[in-house]
Amino acid sequence: MVAGCVITEEYAVAVSADRMWKVACSGDALLKACAGLIDSVDVEGDGGPGSITTMTLSAAGAAASGGRLMRRRVVARDDEAQVLRNEVLEGSKVNEQLRSLVTELKIEAAGEGGCVAKFKLEYERLDGGGALVPKNQAALTGGYLCLLKTIEAYLVANPADYA
Repeated sequence: MVAGCVITEEYAVAVSADRMWKVACSGDALLKACAGLIDSVDVEGDGGPGSITTMTLSAAGAAASGGRLMRRRVVARDDEAQVLRNEVLEGSKVNEQLRSLVTELKIEAAGEGGCVAKFKLEYERLDGGGALVPKNQAALTGGYLCLLKTIEAYLVANPADYA
């Protein structure tokens, strides 16, 4: 568990929770849905706890996240509850300020064919200080929102995929 600060965000998504979850938890699906944002995805492991995912981002993806490479280790994955918790090992706009960063994505059904993607970022600063300034908090959450919006746009445009 990360000691420090927490940022939470919610994003209403116009596709089902099951479809969103299938893409969020699959390297191949993520690569397909986020073409133009992600150049490659390599998963070491079965996608469960302990697995390491390395994403090489395109120039557009790097601009949104702050780096060309994103590495994360799965801390917990609950397919039934649709919760994915990762420790970020590398890649973030404010990474140089953080000792640790843990992300949690929870997908909840909402209404007919829609869902809500809830994410939580828990971080601890290197200097032991409190919350990041709002600009850096926005930079930290911006990459995740961009990824969610890109997945949603793909799934809306391709209603048969991951159904």
